[in-house]
Formats: sequence, C-alpha cells, structure tokens
Amino acid sequence: MKATGIVRRIDELGRIVIPKEIRRTLRIREGDPLEIYTDSSVIFKKYSVMGELSQISSAYAEILSRTLELPVLISDRDHVVSVAGIPKREFSERRVSKATEDLMESRGHFSCYSEKNKIMFPIEGMDNEGALIFPIIAGGDICGSIIVLKSSKTLPSESLATTLTKISAEYIGRQIED
Repeated sequence: MKATGIVRRIDELGRIVIPKEIRRTLRIREGDPLEIYTDSSVIFKKYSVMGELSQISSAYAEILSRTLELPVLISDRDHVVSVAGIPKREFSERRVSKATEDLMESRGHFSCYSEKNKIMFPIEGMDNEGALIFPIIAGGDICGSIIVLKSSKTLPSESLATTLTKISAEYIGRQIED
C-alpha cells in the first residue's frame, strides 16, 4: 500500500470524499460499489462481482478457449479476472484498455470479422489483438466482458465464434443474476 499524501476529514454524516485524481486513476465512477476491509486501518477496495464468480468464469474461459482454439480472457469492468489459452501470469489482473472500457459502456461488441479494417487492443500495455469482445450484462448493469484474442492459428468460422462468445457473455450474466 502506498501513501498518497492526501488527507480528508469525515463530515458530520460520516462521509468522506475520495479525491477526483484517485477516482480517475482507479476508474471509480459514481455508483460503483466499494468493499470495506478493516484491521488496524480501513481499506476501501473496488468491489467486483466477477471476482466473486472467478471459479465459474475460469472454467467458462477454459471451455471457450478449447472450443475456439483461441486465447480467452474474462474481465470485470476494469481488470482481467480469468485467463485461458495463454500464460495466466502475463494477463491476470491487467487493466482493460480504454477502448474496451468504452465498448462495454456503450453495450456494444467488437468483431474482427465484421470490422476488418479496425484493430482492437483490449488490454492496456499488451499488443495482443482482439478477435471478439462482448460485454457481460446482469440485471441491466455492465459487469465485465469476454475477450477472445487472435492467435497465430486460423480464426474459426465467424458464426461459430460470434455465437459462442455472445452466448458465453449472456450465460455468465445470468449466473450473476442468480
């Protein structure tokens, strides 16, 4: 944990304002849930419902990766939470790119099949191209995304890859709702 040098006072209602710079850096938006941890101090951590489903998302990423024979990542709104088909160490906990974040916010999807001239780099600091990206939506809220990366192998048929990725995002969304 590193000190920011910023000090805030609690108001009469017990509230504290998280400075704009910190909210921007950590991508905390209005309405985002924060988990509170206590020990000898108080720690706020951004809550991720996808983190709660890490076993399900990891298994689903593995199945989808084997079926498509492509690397698959599952993210919450900010970070990669599950990795399959490529070394986990390289991608686990990496931030999604601004382009991926904007895609999720717009509730849109990306397909390299239909957008042949557009290159999408879904993870910050990584030069792996995205093949498909679908948002995971539960109860009307965006919870994350399924990201299928390109690899040196030939891409599977558009209809198969798109359908499986879309269904996967919908399935995980349903698991969150239940």
